[in-house]
Amino acid sequence: MNSPHALFEPSLKRILVVDDEEIVRIALRETLRREHYGVTACSSPEEGLEVLKTEAFSVIISDYQMPGMTGLDFLAQAKQLQPDATRILITAVLSLDTVIEAINKGEIYRFVVKPWIREELLATVRNAIQRHDLIVRNTVLQATTLVMNEQLVSLNKTLESRVSVEADHRQRLSEMNQALQLNLHHSVQLCLKVLQSFYPTLGTQARRVLGLCRAMADLLKLSETDRQTLELAAWLHDIGLVGTSRGLIRKWMQHSEALSPTEQTIIEQHPILGEELVDFAANLKHVGRVIRGHHEQFDGRGYPDRLAGKEIPCLARVLAVAVAYAEQQAPHAAAVETLTLGSGWRFDPEAVQVLLRALPHASLPRQEREITLLELKPGMTLAAGVKTLSGMLLVPEGQVLNEAQVEAIHNHHRMKAVNPVFLVFRD
Repeated sequence: MNSPHALFEPSLKRILVVDDEEIVRIALRETLRREHYGVTACSSPEEGLEVLKTEAFSVIISDYQMPGMTGLDFLAQAKQLQPDATRILITAVLSLDTVIEAINKGEIYRFVVKPWIREELLATVRNAIQRHDLIVRNTVLQATTLVMNEQLVSLNKTLESRVSVEADHRQRLSEMNQALQLNLHHSVQLCLKVLQSFYPTLGTQARRVLGLCRAMADLLKLSETDRQTLELAAWLHDIGLVGTSRGLIRKWMQHSEALSPTEQTIIEQHPILGEELVDFAANLKHVGRVIRGHHEQFDGRGYPDRLAGKEIPCLARVLAVAVAYAEQQAPHAAAVETLTLGSGWRFDPEAVQVLLRALPHASLPRQEREITLLELKPGMTLAAGVKTLSGMLLVPEGQVLNEAQVEAIHNHHRMKAVNPVFLVFRD
């Protein structure tokens, strides 16, 4: 079986398709191969399970209705064989309760309804590939960290027995700690890169939350350990949203009150998934607990655990007010009013006061917002460059748009489509 390192190569982004209908297998295989994925197609669940015993895959796609075994049963067995592979269910007869239960249990990652829309299918597959890569990379990083921790324990034992060479051993210990910090830094940067590429607005929000948390840490005179925990939690508080549909994230960020109960349930899982994703190293367990608690409310009506008051970790209460301010779509004065009105029931009153005192000292990047092609107007400043779907740059980042440029973007879109979503700085 291929090693996790081998799965990083683009040529080895392999997908297993299982469907008893030949026409569906052919359609999926040809669609995915055009995107340069390696595709293996099987006509039955039994054949698929045999293939999984000998070959590694990034994504497993299965039909739901098949003779002898349902797609859910097949994917449950596939999970035992290759737990890191991302599992996708395709169904023409949608039983929402069944599918949601399967997602919550971790049996499947997403589902696709027949007949599918090609762009949505490919977007789901790309997100599935990204999820698999993140899990595999974290596994590698975890193994590296465990090895280095074992070396560190061994070195400490040696230091106890060899006092005569204490200075030399301390130098070696320092070097290993630096290596561990570097490994941690690389891990965090990897997560941020995934978050930024998946949904750029979340990356900008993470930087704003970090600036607020640093200013609050200065006022609170946090210890170095607590400061690092808070800063890492600020960077990674939304990492659990990776893999959630972009449309749902946008709806949650812009019109959270319009979420359906099912959509709200999916959103409420992201602090739990965030905790799991950062739990690849022992020294990040405290970070995971802070991430898990940053959507709890002081009155106990938050999520995911309905904690109240001092039950919520202290740093999670600090992070909560920073996130609430950073995600506000309103101007500064309105955002401050929202925090003030939420003090005592939504937020810890002490944390609100610390944030208000820290705001003048915080270094924050400009706010960004997503707009559609129809909303693009002269005078807007691009927070990200405008590119064609093939990746060609039309207008660079930081450009203040004029009428000619807006018209040129519309003309190009009519001839050859550009990405229909734009990132601009908020006025």
